Amino acid sequence: MSQAQPAASGKAVCVFCASSSRIDRKFVDLAAEVGAELARRGYSLVSGGGQVSCMGAVARAARAGGARTVGVIPEGLAGLELADHDSDELVVTPDMRSRKGEMDRRSDAFLVLPGGIGTLEELFEIWTSRVLGMHDKPLVVLDPFGVYEPLRDLMRGLADQGFARPKVFDAIGWAGSVAEAFDLLERSWPRIQATPEDYAEAEP
Repeated sequence: MSQAQPAASGKAVCVFCASSSRIDRKFVDLAAEVGAELARRGYSLVSGGGQVSCMGAVARAARAGGARTVGVIPEGLAGLELADHDSDELVVTPDMRSRKGEMDRRSDAFLVLPGGIGTLEELFEIWTSRVLGMHDKPLVVLDPFGVYEPLRDLMRGLADQGFARPKVFDAIGWAGSVAEAFDLLERSWPRIQATPEDYAEAEP
């Protein structure tokens, strides 16, 4: 990654995180800390549009700190996830695919918190498109509790076996604290130049 340069404030940070009510309270507290820091640094929030669990915690903390919040939720989940009607703007999409596209379009950077299969889907879509040079938006995983360590080990193994190229690790940042995560987001991230081989699963 190139030398870090401060980014301008006022940009929109998309936070991918959990909506489960069965997780430990520490993950919800982490989300609230992220929302507060996001507001303190002058960013706006783009989130999944739910008011429960980590989704709700990050949005409420961001608003409490004065940040503008945009929630994007598919109509099929608006009832299940209890849509965050306190958002400054609540966008209801027809389905999950259009939800992710809308979140992507509205965001300047992506911060991934511990989460389940939906969070992983969002992470991998942004990560893959960045590896392939389709965008240059910062992507950072905040993982102070080691939830994603098995994922990092998996990716290292895939790279060792040729299924992923080393540049996959240039496309993402990993942080152990909220401050470190935002410092990484504020770096200038160069666009990765994809080659024809990058579209294959392994070295030819």
